Amino acid sequence: MTPTSDAQLKAEAEAKPQKTATDAYLGELTGEELLIWRMADLPNRPSADERNMQTEFMMGWYCVCYSHDLEVGQVRPARYFAQDLAIWRGEDGEARVINAYCAHYGANLAVGGKVHGNLLECPFHAWRWNEKGACEDIPYSRAIPPKAKRDNCIPSWPVREVNGMVMVWYHPEKAAPQWEPATFEEAGDDSWTDFRTYEWHVYSAMENIADNAVDVSHFKYVHGAKSVPDYEFKFDGIRRIITSYLKMHTPRGEIDGVIESVTVGPGQGYVRFSGITDTVMMTGTCPVDRDITHNRMAFTQPKANVDGPTAGLTKAIVKDITRQFDQDKVILDRHVRKDPPMVCEGDGPFGRNRVYYKQFYASHNKDKPEAA
Repeated sequence: MTPTSDAQLKAEAEAKPQKTATDAYLGELTGEELLIWRMADLPNRPSADERNMQTEFMMGWYCVCYSHDLEVGQVRPARYFAQDLAIWRGEDGEARVINAYCAHYGANLAVGGKVHGNLLECPFHAWRWNEKGACEDIPYSRAIPPKAKRDNCIPSWPVREVNGMVMVWYHPEKAAPQWEPATFEEAGDDSWTDFRTYEWHVYSAMENIADNAVDVSHFKYVHGAKSVPDYEFKFDGIRRIITSYLKMHTPRGEIDGVIESVTVGPGQGYVRFSGITDTVMMTGTCPVDRDITHNRMAFTQPKANVDGPTAGLTKAIVKDITRQFDQDKVILDRHVRKDPPMVCEGDGPFGRNRVYYKQFYASHNKDKPEAA
């Protein structure tokens, strides 16, 4: 065995982040235990009102499932925006979403219902509904009630499928989509890997989680970074762009790294990590209720890096990013919203970030956001 030099030991020690209080809470959670913890309920938590959570969901495009989790002929139940939904994929391959409850007798279409061609069949009396929430067939009846034949007899949702995610448009007043979701060139590129996907339930509201991206000082104290990276912030219509410049300590020495994070509306994001090895993370964030948010991360990397000499590093960077979000979750699950927060020199641009998000609240801003 080749002895390890003092320089190698020092480099390896510097590459490891410092232990933090959140690490003590997470303990040795790994594997299946960690996956369960990320999605588990948090019982006996204070109410949304006690924690001063926002009372309104923001308009925008939101991921309601990964594409690979919805096969042709499959229907899935889901709960988002404090509503129960039915998501299905017809025989034509298209994803569709309507509210879950049948307008006839109130059965949950996603629990026991089945896909009939491109229609969703109710498990109770087999009424068949299309993606516009209109009934097209009642097998035992010669006539369909006129109201049932109208669009949105069951509320329906605009759907787009991009970047390996099924996305719906949410607006509290059911207004039509005001922009289209962004597509990212690495999704589906043959030279990049298939997505490695991860998900969490975080017991907080979306805007509070979004503050985390501009909170520059917490990287040292929550994630054990050696220093606070340099940041550039740009707010451009419905886009928020954050560029981070940092020195990364690795067993190969200190490497300059760049992280570019692009948010498109409140529910969609793209993060590119450059330096050690290229990694792209596509995010989808969706509110389940006022104090529950479903967070998804889908990673892709160049196949040449995954199969080459940097294979170990490509795995390590994904593990580190997901571990950092585990650390964030520990705090966000239990924090109380301060509006406004008491900030000091050295904090990130919390105020500007909240101005950015304010445009997506229909009750606060009736103007049409700029196109992406």
